[in-house]
Amino acid sequence: MRAAVLFGPGDIRVIDRPVPVPGPDEVLVRVAMCGTCGTDLKILDGHFPQTPPFGTFTPGHEWTGTVATAGSGVDEFAPGDRVCIEAHRGCGRCDNCLAGRYTACLNYGNPAKGHRASGMTADGGFAEYAVHHVSALYPLPPPLSFEDGVLLTTAGTGLYGIDAAGGYIAGLDVVVFGPGPVGLTTVQACKALGAGRVILVGTRPSRLELGRRLGAGHVVDASTADPVPAIMALTGGRGADMTIECSGATQAPQQCAEVTRRGGKIVVVAFYPGPVTFDLSAVVRKDITIHTSRGEGGGNVRRAISLAAQGKLRGAEMVTHRFSLDDIAEAFRVVAERVGDPVKVVIIP
Repeated sequence: MRAAVLFGPGDIRVIDRPVPVPGPDEVLVRVAMCGTCGTDLKILDGHFPQTPPFGTFTPGHEWTGTVATAGSGVDEFAPGDRVCIEAHRGCGRCDNCLAGRYTACLNYGNPAKGHRASGMTADGGFAEYAVHHVSALYPLPPPLSFEDGVLLTTAGTGLYGIDAAGGYIAGLDVVVFGPGPVGLTTVQACKALGAGRVILVGTRPSRLELGRRLGAGHVVDASTADPVPAIMALTGGRGADMTIECSGATQAPQQCAEVTRRGGKIVVVAFYPGPVTFDLSAVVRKDITIHTSRGEGGGNVRRAISLAAQGKLRGAEMVTHRFSLDDIAEAFRVVAERVGDPVKVVIIP
């Protein structure tokens, strides 16, 4: 098969590799497409921990496709079934995995203990075929396209953050920082779960407009003015019940602290380029609770699939660019340099 292999920082090449053979509890999938994201840029630059050695590793963790072969112990899927994935498959034996916190697996990066994170600690979906454990695969319902399928792991990230903060957001005023794919799917999830005002904050007008089409009741352009006064005005001076930080901008946590009401919640699902400074004393004085979560844990991809099948999560509208596998280096250039204002760029093997 053809597969993209990372040979060094910024050096990704498409080469011939053997088609992987699924183990007893694994499934071989013919990849239909694989999304790219900011984590892939870190992997490409060689700045992501616990990836396999250069020259051996195929990235890609947002993939979907059709079952080619099921392992001898798999009766949940058959050849021809369309599937989507959770990127993370915990070891299944540690305390965190048993509690559903497999994105925080205590054996993270240890394949000998059964852990794998597709496209991060194990070969992923920038290839014609990929192998994944049956426990991290889901049927892709007939109404959903493969374009929808590549956004379901992304949607699970925002849903896991909401889940970690208690899950029940009906009637709450929610502010989402960052109109990237995670933020845009989180906006849709908040709307579907009955939030009151859903306010989206960002710096790119085109993404804010997409967020409005996908369900944000209000958008705030942080590139033109401080978003804090605008958010406080929209919430009647009270502040938001919950703020969800999806942007990774170093100033955003402080803005969350300023616009979250007394006794409210801050949810952080983003990663940052370095240490972040914000007024923690103000958070304590306002008795705000901070929740964090990593990735798509807690069974939240299953919830995302259900919402998408009901038409309440629209992923395909976020796919703006498509590249063949042979053009993967150019695809990453488009993502890194934001050429043509990409939202979700997908690779089609």
